[in-house]
Amino acid sequence: MARRNQGEVAVNKIYGSAAEALEGVLSDGMLIAAGGFGLCGIPELLLQAIKENGAKDLTFASNNAGVDDFGIGILLQTRQVKKMISSYVGENAEFMRQYLSGELELEFNPQGTLAERMRAGGAGIPGFYTKTGVGTQIAEGKEVKQFNGEDYILEEGIFADLSIVKAWKADDTGNLVFRKTARNFNPPAAMCGKVCIVEVEEIVPRGSLDPDHIHLPGIYVHRIIQGEHEKRIEKVTTRKREEA
Repeated sequence: MARRNQGEVAVNKIYGSAAEALEGVLSDGMLIAAGGFGLCGIPELLLQAIKENGAKDLTFASNNAGVDDFGIGILLQTRQVKKMISSYVGENAEFMRQYLSGELELEFNPQGTLAERMRAGGAGIPGFYTKTGVGTQIAEGKEVKQFNGEDYILEEGIFADLSIVKAWKADDTGNLVFRKTARNFNPPAAMCGKVCIVEVEEIVPRGSLDPDHIHLPGIYVHRIIQGEHEKRIEKVTTRKREEA
């Protein structure tokens, strides 16, 4: 059995609610990295708590903003979001309306670039070069450098004030397991925040997770909440049952 070093204090990462987990952490004007892709793996409980808190002038780094009444979309409705750093707008009519009317700042990133910017921030890497976006509007105003005769643009790592993510399971130390497609932007988003809060479906006893099955180690996670989550389908497509 491992012994605790003299003077070492056990840290309790588990909080009773999303509001409690955000207490003392959330403030106006923050840069928040949020996991999720479409409607999969969205930290919905924490987003609802941010809405109820009323924090404003927020910048979100997230692949998309959910839909009008779910995900970051609920914060667009209340005008709590100042800027989005995103890859995709299409499924959120209010997102599109605010952007086209000049009410919302938008920094477009290719999906791979956005994921790598988050991962780079989590690894302490301030910038990296990529070919993605060379010769397009994405490259405007960015440093261009040649490697082996090819142009690459400099992209900066994202260092967020706060990360909010959704996982399937966690132990009390914050080791995380994501379920299937929810393992999208959640791991890199979790890595790049000064403080990372995760909401999970289940908290399991310490030592019960197979180390080989852990997708993100608990060193990145500061606070954990458990709760019930809605299983939404973004678009339902059906066909008539074939007659026998």
